[in-house]
Amino acid sequence: MKRIFTLALCLFLVLAFTASFASAAEKRGKFGTDPRHDVAKRVKFKPSDEKIKWKMVMPWSKGLLFYDIAVHFCDSVRLASAGRLDIKPFSAGELVPAMQTFDSVSKGSAQAGHDWAGYWKGKNQAFVPLADSPFGLDPEGYNIWLYEKGGLELAQELYGRYNLTALPCGQTGQDMGLFSNKRATKMEDFKGLRVRTVGWYMDILNELGASVSPLPGGEVYLALERGVLDAAEFSAPAMSYPMGFDEITKYVIEPGVHQPASQCYVFFNTDAYNKLPEDLKWIIDLCAKETQLWSINWINSLNAEAINRLSKSVEIVQMDKETLIEFRKTAKSYVDQLKAKYPDVKKIVESQEKFVEEFSVWRGARGGVSPWPYEDYVSGKIYE
Repeated sequence: MKRIFTLALCLFLVLAFTASFASAAEKRGKFGTDPRHDVAKRVKFKPSDEKIKWKMVMPWSKGLLFYDIAVHFCDSVRLASAGRLDIKPFSAGELVPAMQTFDSVSKGSAQAGHDWAGYWKGKNQAFVPLADSPFGLDPEGYNIWLYEKGGLELAQELYGRYNLTALPCGQTGQDMGLFSNKRATKMEDFKGLRVRTVGWYMDILNELGASVSPLPGGEVYLALERGVLDAAEFSAPAMSYPMGFDEITKYVIEPGVHQPASQCYVFFNTDAYNKLPEDLKWIIDLCAKETQLWSINWINSLNAEAINRLSKSVEIVQMDKETLIEFRKTAKSYVDQLKAKYPDVKKIVESQEKFVEEFSVWRGARGGVSPWPYEDYVSGKIYE
């Protein structure tokens, strides 16, 4: 009898807890829904047996990890489609020169391309914030903005003007700072500093008094070695390590404020894309997302190993707080000028700024639990 009473009591408590939880949930309803669920229910297609072969062009040489990211996407599509869509990657120069990647796909000479969107700022300055911008979105920020806050639609609208259909497909994280032979941590240290960089950061450093040159990456080592440059930025640690800059410089000046993230895209000739069976379009979409997720984890794992090696041959120094603030003010002023001049830049940057403002409360609330080693944490290194 006692056992029956105990079982009955347990059952009553379980039912009461369940009812209480359901009642609490009903007060406001579920917070958020997955919009793709409804789309998936409506999609009806018949898989095609047709085998399709495409060509992919890109601005990457085979020695760059960006090339591996593009190849990873091609491999994923072939595997997921059981070989029905076979995209063959060609590195820079094999089919077309690096900087003709965009036009080649737009015109249909190749069906697919892979890029870092900032390369196309000569066509429209708004491509730059789709890829990165000084003090801009970090990898987490790009993922949320692109997939949940309208960024993907803005990217597709811009690429779409050139007969291209684009998807995020590769994220390599924050760049290193400047490899330098001069220790530059204060604002006055940057006056007259001869620096290699590209993009918007080039103009920002010029405004701060540096002397900036947008040398191609392959010429940077020799320029540093011969003293033509004092400092240079290149890419993330894993990308920079093979270049050997640490052999001919003394410092790395952090943080890499010019590029908190580096966002890549895969893009397709829209005419070719529209001819694909529906199931292959879904495979492309899912494989692009898989490549986006895999790449940031892979690169950051390599970055951790690379920075540990680099720190043995160069001294890593940090800009002081006042210098960072001055850099931030100058970057804000510069981007505001671009927003006033280019409506497309204004639309994309203001969308990102709105997201940053909305996300800032949660970013601040969750701080303080970063996984630093125990000794660092208890000595005061708490926040991200």
